[in-house]
Amino acid sequence: MENKDISRRDFIKDLGIGGVALGAAAAGCAPKSSKKASAEKTGEMEYRTNPKNGDKVSLLGYGCMRWQMKRDENGRDVVDQDSVNELVDYAISHGVNYFDSAPVYLQGQSEAATGKALSRHPRDSYFIATKLSNTRSFMPTFEESVQMYRQSFENFQTDHIDYYLLHNIGGEDVFNRRFVQNGVIDFLLAEREAGHIRNLGFSFHGQQRGIDSLLALHDKYHWDFIQIQMNYLDWTHADPGRNVNAEYLYQELDKREIPIVIMEPLLGGRLVRLPDNVSNLLKGRDPDASLASWAFRFVGSHPRVLCALSGMTYMDNLVDNVNTFTGFNYMDQEELDFMEQMAALIADYPLIECNNCQYCMPCEYGIDIPGILLHYNAIITEGALPQSSEQKDFRKLRRHYLTTYSKAVETLRQADHCTGCRKCESHCPQSIKIADQLIRIDEYIEKLKQGTL
Repeated sequence: MENKDISRRDFIKDLGIGGVALGAAAAGCAPKSSKKASAEKTGEMEYRTNPKNGDKVSLLGYGCMRWQMKRDENGRDVVDQDSVNELVDYAISHGVNYFDSAPVYLQGQSEAATGKALSRHPRDSYFIATKLSNTRSFMPTFEESVQMYRQSFENFQTDHIDYYLLHNIGGEDVFNRRFVQNGVIDFLLAEREAGHIRNLGFSFHGQQRGIDSLLALHDKYHWDFIQIQMNYLDWTHADPGRNVNAEYLYQELDKREIPIVIMEPLLGGRLVRLPDNVSNLLKGRDPDASLASWAFRFVGSHPRVLCALSGMTYMDNLVDNVNTFTGFNYMDQEELDFMEQMAALIADYPLIECNNCQYCMPCEYGIDIPGILLHYNAIITEGALPQSSEQKDFRKLRRHYLTTYSKAVETLRQADHCTGCRKCESHCPQSIKIADQLIRIDEYIEKLKQGTL
């Protein structure tokens, strides 16, 4: 990579593990466009049958965490409902029938916006998945948890939730604190028995001991499905200090015959913002295939997967993904081995593991946490990190970094405003030490500004 050479050892030594991202790339999705990016592929959407109840679920599911936002007349960020309606209409007309939301997505606006769009279609034409996100209190009460549960029914304008999840459970200790000690799990089991919840499961982020403890409860609670983070990078290269390899998760669920829903198949867009050497290898193998399609084909080629979620913000994203899952092309073993080789190359880049899930937001001090971290990651994957005044093209790289940082993150929302309160860190499913990263990035930027790097 010539002047783009960033040795993993030297980078970690000099700066620690981190990354920043460029302009639109920091949004975690493709550039905005109102056009349908490519010709629609003929054929049928790929479906999987839930063996527990016969549901015919589209292998491509809609993750409703990244709807377009706009400013209202009061300057507040609100969901662009017209855009949501258009995307939902296209998705349903092209066979997508699984829509996943949560009370905390998009500053609490996702469920209602998704519900408005879906309610314009027959209720039996789609499956609703949402979550009990009682994470803001260390010891959530029964009353506040049930209130959140009932509010989801109002937001979706429905009398039943098809797939209901206990949100972001990392182990039995968290499960007990948020659902057992307050009696919430007994309430939810009764709701499942009454038919208000058709399938009860949980979403998992964490280490092996966490999933092992939760699966040990399967005989007691009979989990109907489980949502896991799975992609070709995390298959065998998950950060052992944060998450267990997806290969282990998949195998443990497969042998128990528990249907699997996949989150983060693109790692919040990181698997479409790849280092040049990896992107070139994928494009060289199939010039017509999008980078996203490789990631989706990987997860979809595992038979226990019921549905793979994608947070499709723009029509381009949706059309491309629909095309991937229409007449789905399963990977053979040689292609799966090839993806493992790509994962090994990606793993050598020291990036911050931010997936732009926005769980850390809003910051009470107004900091754009994902924007800062993703901008840093994009600079790394570009191979454009200014490291030293002795570096070739250092002045150009320095100017590029500072200019794109100012464009990606508003001045009052940049890393220098972090107080180190660490309130955001307990909400991060990737267990990132966010304050440490923000302070480190701010110190690095200050060195760039002062010319002392």
